[in-house]
Amino acid sequence: MPLIVHSNILPQGQYAIWQTRETDDFFLSVLDLYPQESYELQMLKSKKKSEWLSSRYLLHQLSGRTLRGACLKDPYGKPYLQGSDHFISVSHTLDFTAVIAGPIPVGIDIQCVVEKIQRISPKFVREDELLFIPEMNRILFFHAIWGAKESMYKAYGKKELDFKNHMKISPFVFDPQGFYFDGEIKKNDFFRKYRLFCSLTSNIILVYATEQ
Repeated sequence: MPLIVHSNILPQGQYAIWQTRETDDFFLSVLDLYPQESYELQMLKSKKKSEWLSSRYLLHQLSGRTLRGACLKDPYGKPYLQGSDHFISVSHTLDFTAVIAGPIPVGIDIQCVVEKIQRISPKFVREDELLFIPEMNRILFFHAIWGAKESMYKAYGKKELDFKNHMKISPFVFDPQGFYFDGEIKKNDFFRKYRLFCSLTSNIILVYATEQ
């Protein structure tokens, strides 16, 4: 299980990405699943099972605890750790898994860089966001904006958000080594600002959001 990235977040918490090489049988042999988790796992198809197992294993590894807490879902489908005051989020792309945990609402997204994001960009990129995207490296900017909005969506955790009408990203300059930028969600009476971080590793775009 190669650990690709492992880093801390502010004010407290951490995130990690790793590439899964283990089989489902390995995870099942080391994860002592709770009844609710076993039931959820049985409802998943093969690929989703591998993703589910890998994320639960990584969450436990980051926790540093001997006894693993159950990873359950709230009525909106947002994962949480039973008996923990930390917020969590998970993401997958190909055979990569990412998780994040912190004392404030957080969200994480990873994506493999692909050309097709240019075709679907009108679905999630606002006109005012297009103004700061240069002609060079447009694909990376599109991935950063998608990841930012997906991360904020996960941190928000209640679904029913429109990526163009309810979410906005402030201008940024893309730095593959990592950079911070800002975003916000505004829907009816709900308004929150988020601090965002993005980096590029092994052709994988990582973005995470922390509620401000």
